Amino acid sequence: MICRILIPAALAFALPALADPARIEGAKAERSGDGWTVSVTLRHADTGWEDYADGWRVELADGTVLASRVLAHPHVTEQPFTRAKRGVAIPEGVDTVMIRARTRPGGWSDETLSLSLR
Repeated sequence: MICRILIPAALAFALPALADPARIEGAKAERSGDGWTVSVTLRHADTGWEDYADGWRVELADGTVLASRVLAHPHVTEQPFTRAKRGVAIPEGVDTVMIRARTRPGGWSDETLSLSLR
């Protein structure tokens, strides 16, 4: 009986806690040569290498990924923080893109930010 209680409890403590998704606080896009420079500001309760905002991407409304920006390290003491991606190819006629953030270990967020290119 005790094993049925203690083993599940021990396993629950052994599993990593999933942090909140990164919050996209803002984004902007500027024409730059043949492409665009996209800057995204994120906020996340980074705690270190096991739990941090580790990327963002630019998507079309249908989910097609146009570009990704990998964030190679945690930003524990720098919140919020902004990073840019240059040379993003956005098809002619597209006037809005979506920004989606990713965290480790949570993965890609379900939420997106709509970014107007006008």
